[in-house]
Amino acid sequence: MKKISISTRSRTELIDVTHQVAQAVKEMGISDGICYVFVPHTTAGIIINENADPSVGKDILMELNKLIPLDDGYSHLEGNAAAHIKASIVGSSVTVLVEGGRLCLGTWQGIFFCEFDGPRSRQVWVKVTPDGPSGGHIG
Repeated sequence: MKKISISTRSRTELIDVTHQVAQAVKEMGISDGICYVFVPHTTAGIIINENADPSVGKDILMELNKLIPLDDGYSHLEGNAAAHIKASIVGSSVTVLVEGGRLCLGTWQGIFFCEFDGPRSRQVWVKVTPDGPSGGHIG
């Protein structure tokens, strides 16, 4: 397993981690398999969406903030209930196929870390399991 460190700068933001995940897959040396990307935080998440136009991420955050406002009379005393709710809706993991040592993403797809309670120091965990009887290892 590889751990990717991320430092967020805003309360809410999407950070494209596609390159870092692809690098982690390459370092693991598994040519064919399944890549699991997991966020071990209760106020953050991970998604796959368009990475060609940054306005898509802005729109996603704008709508999440409309649906789940920062202050809405929540019972949670820490003041970050909205972040917990957003993380629950978005989810804490994504799965991506790996072929030929590369992530199998669509033309416009990227992997985004979703910060809902920043700024903070965060992690994204990446694990690849091999495919097939040969174990899927390169070489």
